[in-house]
Amino acid sequence: MKLAVIGVNHKTAPVALRERLSFGSDLTQAITDICHLDESVLGVVIVSTCNRSEIYVGFDDEWQATHDDDVSVQARLVRSWFAKFKGVALDDMLPFLYIYENNRALNHWLRVASGLDSMILGEPQILGQIRKAVSQSQAVNGMGSDFHWLTQQIFASARSVRRDSKVGQQAVTLGFAAAKLVTQIFDKPEDATLLMVAAGEMNRLVAHNVANLGMKNIIIANRSPKRAELLKDELVQMADNAGRMVHVRCVGLDSLETVLGHADVVSSCSGSMDTLIDAHMVRHAQKVRRHRPLLLVDLAVPRDIDPMVGGFDDVYLYSVDDLQHVIAGNLQERKQAAVEAELMVSQLTLSIESQMQLLSAKRYIADYRMMADNHKRRLLSHAKHRLAQGDDMTVVLDEFAHRLTNTLTHSPSRLIRTVATHQDSQLLEMVATALMDYRDGQV
Repeated sequence: MKLAVIGVNHKTAPVALRERLSFGSDLTQAITDICHLDESVLGVVIVSTCNRSEIYVGFDDEWQATHDDDVSVQARLVRSWFAKFKGVALDDMLPFLYIYENNRALNHWLRVASGLDSMILGEPQILGQIRKAVSQSQAVNGMGSDFHWLTQQIFASARSVRRDSKVGQQAVTLGFAAAKLVTQIFDKPEDATLLMVAAGEMNRLVAHNVANLGMKNIIIANRSPKRAELLKDELVQMADNAGRMVHVRCVGLDSLETVLGHADVVSSCSGSMDTLIDAHMVRHAQKVRRHRPLLLVDLAVPRDIDPMVGGFDDVYLYSVDDLQHVIAGNLQERKQAAVEAELMVSQLTLSIESQMQLLSAKRYIADYRMMADNHKRRLLSHAKHRLAQGDDMTVVLDEFAHRLTNTLTHSPSRLIRTVATHQDSQLLEMVATALMDYRDGQV
């Protein structure tokens, strides 16, 4: 199987062009179209996110002619389809497209899945996005067994890279950093209650990361009920997609002191000029909570939470500056881990390539065995017919054995002659030795 990746360079392509070349409601039709471009197509996965538009296509080994620009016939076919499907002139697209094939394509896919090609090094979301893309393709019969096997190798290898290189273990975004703090302070994050103070964009990102830990209870305190409800709907939908149950309730900021006593984790980013959570409120909440640990994440500038509460027992207060300091150190650690991760990706790429070659070899072996079996059946049928007519059994069997031997040795003999013309004595010896390696009459 051959692999090609056709992608849009989001760093150089104009925003208007990137938007036209992204996939949304037309994704299903796109997968179907590519699968029917040619009988050589074995499968397709389209990964379309805010930072990426890529088409991964698997092709049969036997169809691999190339042109002067070193782009295969298959990739050129998909590239032309891409332009036509999106209604964009091919010449307008070409400066912003990249095409990788075979080893480079496999290496690229593994780097993407491992988070090494992301804007935020090592970010974990991309692997989930690729899983979703694979599921979308499967839903419309967009991949055969060999291509599906390849996607599973990509997933397994990406998990190995992330686990063994530690490239994704250090928090490098505010939301991810907040989620990491939760896992460090609470043994069972899923049992903790999250309180979101304000429903702005930064808090929304924190909510997504922290809620992904499996929290079942979330409270949103916001001035605008409409904006709180929108965030509630997002979190409920996210839990539904993950097969989890979550209870989200919305309250006004005037209820903040009341709900604070029910919260284990608080993320606040209101943009208010006044302190929203003071020492008195935290003291009261601690009495209600019987001094169970309370994590307060203050992302607001100026601060929403009185810095004094950071000195209280069982209260863990982190400001946006604290998190940024942690992120800066973690990003450097990720960059160091990425060096090891890149080496792992190269090794795993070679391993997957070898396995792909074995898959191809098995298919060729199966074809050869089927051909041999067909010859055997034809010769055996002829021999049985002659025996039924009363021909001498010894003569018939000798002729059957002679003709079967000639048939089965024709291709190996031609292989030895072909190898000999390449003047590679070591390869010739290896092939000849392998063909003569019989064990009890069997290869």
